[in-house]
Amino acid sequence: MTTLDIQTESKQYQVFVEEGVRNDIRSFLTNHFPALTRILIITDETVSKLHLEKLLAALDPLKPLVFTAPGGENAKTFEVYYDALSTALESRLDRKSVILSLGGGAVGDLAGFVAATYMRGIPFIQIPTTILAHDSAIGGKTAINHPLGKNMIGAFYQPEAVFYDLDFLKTLPPQEVRSGFAEVIKHALIFDPDFYDWLHANIADLNKISMEQLSQCLIKGIMIKNEFVSRDEREQGVRAYLNFGHTLGHAIEAEMGYGNFTHGESVMIGMVFALKLSIERAGLVFKLEEFVDLITRLGYISEVPASLSHEKLLKKMKQDKKSVGESVRFVLLEKVGEPIVQTISDSVLLEKLKDY
Repeated sequence: MTTLDIQTESKQYQVFVEEGVRNDIRSFLTNHFPALTRILIITDETVSKLHLEKLLAALDPLKPLVFTAPGGENAKTFEVYYDALSTALESRLDRKSVILSLGGGAVGDLAGFVAATYMRGIPFIQIPTTILAHDSAIGGKTAINHPLGKNMIGAFYQPEAVFYDLDFLKTLPPQEVRSGFAEVIKHALIFDPDFYDWLHANIADLNKISMEQLSQCLIKGIMIKNEFVSRDEREQGVRAYLNFGHTLGHAIEAEMGYGNFTHGESVMIGMVFALKLSIERAGLVFKLEEFVDLITRLGYISEVPASLSHEKLLKKMKQDKKSVGESVRFVLLEKVGEPIVQTISDSVLLEKLKDY
C-alpha cells in the first residue's frame, strides 16, 4: 500500500492508495474515533449499484446509514444538499459521527459540504471511485452548484483521510477515464516537465493503460496536488495554479449543461486554449500541435463546441469565483512547470475564442 501525507495549515492527513484498501477503513474508524456514534455514507445512484455492497461488507459489523444522491453534477444542488442534511438530522448524527463519501468528485463535493456545515462541522472521509477524484478528493474543497456558477457555494474543509481503492476504477466507462486523466495531464503541465514527457512517451491509449501505470499517474498527481495545497490551503496564492484550463473549462461545462459534457473533457479544451494564450502572451515555447495530436489519440476534443456562444462563455468566465472585479484571470504557462496568473481583457478573449 502507498501512503501519502497531506499537510495543510488546518490539518494533516493521509491518503492510502491500493487495490482493496477499503478493507482498512473499519479499523481506521475504530482506532481514530473510539467514541464513534453513527456513520452516514453519502453516495450516488450509479456508484451505489456498483460499489456500495463492497463497502458495506468491508465495514461489517458496523451498520452505517446511507444517503443516495442523483448521479453526476445533479448531486450538487440545494435540494439534494438539503435532503442530505435532513437525513443526517433525522438519523440523529452528532459531533461524534462520521460521514463517508463514496463516489466521484460530485459526491465528494456534496458530502464534504454536508460534513462542513452539519453542526458546524463533523469528520468525513473521502473514498474516491473515479480517476477525477484523485484531484478533487485532496485539498478540502467542498461545494454545491448554483445556476449562475459551478462550485459557488462551499467551504474549505479537509477530510480525516482518503482511501483510494483502485478496484473501484475498473468499472469506469471510457468517458470517465478521459475526464479524470485530464487532471493528471494538468498536474504534469503546471509542475513537472519530466512527468509530462513521461506521459507523452508512455500513454498512447487510455483503453490500454495498465493498473500499474494508472497507479503511478495517480500517486504522482496526488503528490503534485499536495505541493500546492500545503503552501496555500485557501487559494490565496499558488493554489490558483491548479485551475489551469478551468476558467474556460467550467464555462463550457456550464453552457453544455452539467452532465452532458464531462468536467475533464471541458477542462482539456480549456487547457488547449490556455496553452495558445501562453504561447502568445507569456512566451511559452511549446509544441502545441504535438499536444493536440496526443490528446486527440486519447479521445479528447480540442476545440470549443461550435454550438456555444462566445459571448455566453465570456459571461460565464466573468462569473467564475476566480475572477476579480469581473476581470477574467487565466492561469498561463511561461514554461511547462512554471505557471503564472494573467488578467485577460474581454476584447482579447472574444477575439481568441473566435480564432479558436
